[in-house]
Amino acid sequence: MHSITLATTHHDPQGRLYGQLRRLLPGLTRHFAALVVNAGPDVHPPTLTLLQAAGARVDLEERTFAADGVPLLGVTRRTVVQSALRCDTPLILYCDCDRVLHWLDRYPDELAALLPRLAEVDFTVLGRTPRAFASHPRIQTQTEQIINELYVTLSGRTWDVTAAARGLSRAAAQALVAHSTDDTLGVDATWPLLIQHLGGFTMTEIKTEGLEFETADQYPDEVAAAGSVEAWKVQLDADPRRWAFRLNVARTEVEAMLPFQKK
Repeated sequence: MHSITLATTHHDPQGRLYGQLRRLLPGLTRHFAALVVNAGPDVHPPTLTLLQAAGARVDLEERTFAADGVPLLGVTRRTVVQSALRCDTPLILYCDCDRVLHWLDRYPDELAALLPRLAEVDFTVLGRTPRAFASHPRIQTQTEQIINELYVTLSGRTWDVTAAARGLSRAAAQALVAHSTDDTLGVDATWPLLIQHLGGFTMTEIKTEGLEFETADQYPDEVAAAGSVEAWKVQLDADPRRWAFRLNVARTEVEAMLPFQKK
């Protein structure tokens, strides 16, 4: 077990992740000193019971959305990091629940080897290898590339920020809670930009295989009906509504970065 708190958001009212969570939860409790979960009030009841029985702190909070339907996850992520600070571990890993479950399931050795490295700096952006990035459907790769390109322009760092997983020292986590005012999904980019802007923090990126496309884990019936994960991704890419949503996400994240534009 590492002296790290896992801070995660969990939105799965239908319990699609329940079986995977039940199977992998013992592994999470072996890796992390504490688990802090932010879930909506519509949380799947057996999931809530399972998490609480494992000793996780579960905060139930209503999800909020912008006018275009993009969730205001900046609020949720900041809140769960603030809750994780109460666990008094020197380090926090923030990662969405579906992603960390997929990571532990498919690349357990990589995750185990990475965790001690989080102590090396204050702020670690956990990105994706080229293969892991390309494993996502085009609705994500082509729109997330826009976000990453602007992040490079503003930061000077060719990092993949849109997987959202972060390693945080207590000092970095406290700085985010105290100074971040971004309530949007733009925190993918504005958190590292803010830490860089504040100064006095060490930062790095680690590219991972485990942050590959994880969403198919929740839709086995749909994947089976399509014939394969690749065929299902083709269906996702053929849906104009999904492009509209992802373009709205990209617009939100780009606009969130504007205050960090160099004068």
